[in-house]
Amino acid sequence: MRFETRAIHAGQEPEAVTGSVNVPIFQTSTYVQDGVGAMRGGHDYARTINPTRTALQECLASLEGGAHGVAFSSGMAAISAILGTFRTPTRTLAMNDVYGGTYRLFAKVLEPQGHTFEYADLGDLEAVENALTRGPGLVWIETPTNPLLKIVDIAAIAERAHSVGAQVVVDNTFASPYLQQPLELGADIVVHSTTKYIGGHSDAVGGIAVTNDDARAEQLVFLQNAIGSVPGPLDCFLTLRGAKTLAVRMREHCANARRIADALIASPAVSHVLYPGLPDHPNHAVAARQMRDFGGMISFRLHGGRAAADRALAATGIWSLGESLGGVESLVEHPGAMTHASLDGSGFEVPDDLIRLSVGIEHADDLVADVEVMLANALRR
Repeated sequence: MRFETRAIHAGQEPEAVTGSVNVPIFQTSTYVQDGVGAMRGGHDYARTINPTRTALQECLASLEGGAHGVAFSSGMAAISAILGTFRTPTRTLAMNDVYGGTYRLFAKVLEPQGHTFEYADLGDLEAVENALTRGPGLVWIETPTNPLLKIVDIAAIAERAHSVGAQVVVDNTFASPYLQQPLELGADIVVHSTTKYIGGHSDAVGGIAVTNDDARAEQLVFLQNAIGSVPGPLDCFLTLRGAKTLAVRMREHCANARRIADALIASPAVSHVLYPGLPDHPNHAVAARQMRDFGGMISFRLHGGRAAADRALAATGIWSLGESLGGVESLVEHPGAMTHASLDGSGFEVPDDLIRLSVGIEHADDLVADVEVMLANALRR
């Protein structure tokens, strides 16, 4: 089955009792057993297993081309569980432009526990080969990265990492499973904040880890239950609902982003446009090779520094000023002061004049009109 069909049907057989076409919200904490240990379909306690969550896991595993999907209460919970499957100490080679929450987990939680981290531009294969000589057990990739929209050649990195015995994890949140398939490119685990494009409606928080590795999946399932960082059935239902329209939404996100990128390029207020769909993006060729399209995320820099950014963000119109991304509504934010504030003092701070856009699926003309107002405001003194 093609992607769009699996999004609607994988893991989602009509409900057995009534024939409901939607997987029900199994809002229960426990299940009746027919005898001591005689569970119905393995259902004993809802932290361990829930039919709504099972359907979501099967659907998202299918969309990523993986054998196992393990859902969590947030993207960060999924990342924490993945790192929890690696023994301490593990050396991790990570992209030098990662989400601020990921960096915070690495630097403030896992490093004190004995894990070590090295950061490099994974788009530079010579730098990667040099870093791999120091024996990492894990290579952590974001592509496209958050917030600088760098692109990493997943297949090239996976080949090199596997040659030294390292595992490869790809945070695929910015691309979504519709645009990019890291497992097919050699990754060992794919992780998402399902809060973003997969859910797509800014109404549910969650995360997913997908893998073809049976042993790693078993460890993730164990941690999911032991730590208890599971999504509730309503969040699973909402995320599953969002996944059904992922392909349709992503096509519109991408089309609108192209219009916005053109408007940004034409503005005298803008000094740099960071979007992998632009031919002059340094990693455009890699993005074109490993992605179906270039996504709905754009970052740009303004002439005039932080003051210009603040002026632009004071005139957002239908663009909502807020954190997160990937919803049907367009969002705008200042990464340095918002999503990536945890990088302060790390040496990886993002520029003060950087603005990040999550391009929604409103009419492109309306979005462009409001972007032009923001940019005009940035030019005022």
